Amino acid sequence: MRAKAAAIAVAILGCGAPSTAPESTPGENAAQESSVEIFSWWTAGGELEGLQALFDHFQRTNQDIRIENAVVEGGGGVNAQSELATRMGNADPPDSFQVHAGEELHSSWVAGGALEPVTWLFDEQGWREVFPSGLLDTLYRDGELWAVPLNIHRANVLWYNREVFAAASLSPPESWQDVLEAAPALQESGVIPIALGSEYAWTVTQWFETLLLAELGVAGYRGLWSGSTDWRGAGVTRALETLRALLPLVDPEHAALAWDEAAQRVADGRAGMMVMGDWAAGYFSSQRLELGLDIGWLPAPGTAGAFQMLSDTFSLPRGAPHRDNAVRWLIACGSVEGQDAFNPLKGSIPARLDADRTLYGEYAQTALRDFAQDEIVPSLTHGAAAAPAWASAIEAVLTEFERELDVSAASEALGKACSNAGRC
Repeated sequence: MRAKAAAIAVAILGCGAPSTAPESTPGENAAQESSVEIFSWWTAGGELEGLQALFDHFQRTNQDIRIENAVVEGGGGVNAQSELATRMGNADPPDSFQVHAGEELHSSWVAGGALEPVTWLFDEQGWREVFPSGLLDTLYRDGELWAVPLNIHRANVLWYNREVFAAASLSPPESWQDVLEAAPALQESGVIPIALGSEYAWTVTQWFETLLLAELGVAGYRGLWSGSTDWRGAGVTRALETLRALLPLVDPEHAALAWDEAAQRVADGRAGMMVMGDWAAGYFSSQRLELGLDIGWLPAPGTAGAFQMLSDTFSLPRGAPHRDNAVRWLIACGSVEGQDAFNPLKGSIPARLDADRTLYGEYAQTALRDFAQDEIVPSLTHGAAAAPAWASAIEAVLTEFERELDVSAASEALGKACSNAGRC
């Protein structure tokens, strides 16, 4: 839904082909108005603190520029992307906006000519040498780089309340069968087995992408996006069957909860566990919980050895009102100092390879290790794996599945969505 709204904006915008040359460089326009509008959706605990730390870093090096924080609350980006689509369609871009690397970046914004390429900035700052080549690949299109990566997140993480598990004499689950077997002990203790906040449907989609990875393995999961894995096949069917078995174990109020409200259920012991990306690490830390002591984690069951990746980036829109200041913002985002200010609080790890690892806590140390050694696969939910229209179609199928629990109908609908996307 978020990416679909962005795609609509580009269709309305109808810009021409992007130029490969910079329109200006920092400092050329000294009379430029001293403000910069930064558009994002970071408002939850951890996110908010990380963004403020990045703003503080920017202000220390750009005291003459006032930040306009155009943050939009709600839905992990759903509301923000809708508002951004409207603004871009009305030729009213912010100076820079948050966008996920991969298909969301390219299909929603690059394809319609809404962005300036920033290849020249990578060359000027020497960034090609400090970002992983696999990450740079998600930013390339038509020989240009189109956004500056700020972080790396992992989508396939299961979080659990260690005190709750200890009280019920439970070990951390290594399979979804372990989760099903642990549920009665949690329920007998008055604890909801699985926290879920599905006020916005992306949380169910993210859970399902971890189930797909568990059932299909790395090669099979990658094949979903290349066309070599059958969406109507046995592996996808098993993932749907597992989701059907697990949904009765979720928070009965899940439809009224946002993701961070569901995380709070785990934080205060009302729920035992949840599947959520590692921005949850920032949320738990913001609630003064100690990761490793109060909250435990492990790769989502069945996905050990795979790192389901997404990356938040910032872009340079064509027609940015304060372009020179936007470039300064991008330099701050790409700097080692900016990344080390932001990521320890956000719960993510730095996109740069030369960040100061001593600044990162216990969870982040494991994420840094796994990112370096695991198989990297793209997140569906967060814009890396599928074009926005296809991702939205999958989300719609899962929304219907959550109501009806009809595996056969969902399998057929997922296959149709793949065909409509031209990938099957």
